[in-house]
Amino acid sequence: MTGWRRDDGSALVLTLGYAALTIALILVCADATSLYLARKRTDAAADAAALAGAEGYSVVIVDRRPVARLSDVGVRTRAEQVIAAHDSLRLVAARTPDGTTARVTVATTWHAPLLALFAPGGVVIESTASARTAIN
Repeated sequence: MTGWRRDDGSALVLTLGYAALTIALILVCADATSLYLARKRTDAAADAAALAGAEGYSVVIVDRRPVARLSDVGVRTRAEQVIAAHDSLRLVAARTPDGTTARVTVATTWHAPLLALFAPGGVVIESTASARTAIN
């Protein structure tokens, strides 16, 4: 059979190529899932800290009606208590812009568990949440 090319082994090269592509896709998906879960944990912690900060109100009387008022110190103190339970989170800001809303910003650094080569310093994730307080 002269003149004919031998195709022995060409299926093996294709199989190895597809296997490498599949493994790379699985690693990227696993890291993306880890990043998504880290973002959700940060969002949940910011929500919890904002809610705790909104509960640190004091009652004042304005025009013979009770009104709930927040202070920056009260919001920060309560938010710090919530964030202290999470070792990987840090409190960036906790304040009240208007005396009735607690606004809290929380941050963490995410490190890729499988493909750390492409993000060696990690990725900073920040989340801001707000909660309002009122007396009905």
